[in-house]
Amino acid sequence: MESAGDFIQRKQQEPLRVWRAKDIGRQGYTKRVTEARTFMVQSNLPEKVYMFERTRQEGLTGNVTHPRKGSIEYRIGYFIVGKNGNAQGRWTWGQYCPLIPAEDFWKLIALARKEGTKLADVSS
Repeated sequence: MESAGDFIQRKQQEPLRVWRAKDIGRQGYTKRVTEARTFMVQSNLPEKVYMFERTRQEGLTGNVTHPRKGSIEYRIGYFIVGKNGNAQGRWTWGQYCPLIPAEDFWKLIALARKEGTKLADVSS
């Protein structure tokens, strides 16, 4: 099995991507551009890697409920080593909302700031 460190190194070498997400109203799509991302292993589970990602909404298709073209938004997700079926023993995208230990949350935010993924706080 690929170690978390090797997995992170491989993911960091992949090009940043453009992706499409179905709108909440299910009648349109938003096009998002990944601008930066940070990876971190969970402190008490070496088979789980968090990804903190900065994205920008670049396009809209169809009827979109909340258009925010140009807006910067952050996404926290995770990869985990699968335990069942085709994913068994392989790194796979976590399909549920991530749960993260409290101490890891702040470490992830600090790392994302240090790496430039998390932009400086902006006051309104």
